[in-house]
Amino acid sequence: MTQRGRATRPTGRPRDAAGPRGGDLAARRARLRSVIEPVVNGAGYDLEDLSVSRAGRRHVVRVMVDADGGIDLDAVADVSRAVSAALDAAEETGGDIVAGEYQLEVSSPGVDRPLTLPRHWRRNVGRLVKVTVRGATALPGQRGEQPAGDRQLTGRVVAADDEGVHLETDAGRATWAYAQLGPGRVQVEFTRLAELGEPDDEFDDADDSDEIDDSDDIDDEDDVEDEER
Repeated sequence: MTQRGRATRPTGRPRDAAGPRGGDLAARRARLRSVIEPVVNGAGYDLEDLSVSRAGRRHVVRVMVDADGGIDLDAVADVSRAVSAALDAAEETGGDIVAGEYQLEVSSPGVDRPLTLPRHWRRNVGRLVKVTVRGATALPGQRGEQPAGDRQLTGRVVAADDEGVHLETDAGRATWAYAQLGPGRVQVEFTRLAELGEPDDEFDDADDSDEIDDSDDIDDEDDVEDEER
């Protein structure tokens, strides 16, 4: 099983003024992405999410990366070092990327991450998912006319490509275009894990990721706030 985790490191430089508390967060996030995404892609991974929030007197920059086959803890640490170096270089040449000190966190997605892109579905072939089918008049195997509307569907991902996903449900196998589906949610199957003899650590990613932490604790005088995604 692929080990997943999170690497945390301090970066940025202390400054006398941290700048406006709010600021243009959209522009800040766009600039961060312009620096971080090429580094992540160059390492062979996908940038799944990027967010900036405030914790105490620091900002927290959270970067989520993934790849086909998953990404292990060593790779997460390597990406974290590369992103940190790129941000330092960008600050040297172009000024503040984030006003004031900031903490960089690089992690891989947990099982609760919604499936919204073809690659998300492809990376979860074999898993049981729950998804909303938009405007379905009837689900496969159902008889009779039913009023149009969104329906909840649970099925196992058999295959996925750029056009749609193939799901095995109690009613049989069916193919759905991505435009017909809302975000998918992987369902935890502890019984199946026991049958396969696999540990259930993977399902703790969102809350209990293996972590490398070589930083001081973030000031806890204020709760995390102003998070922008």
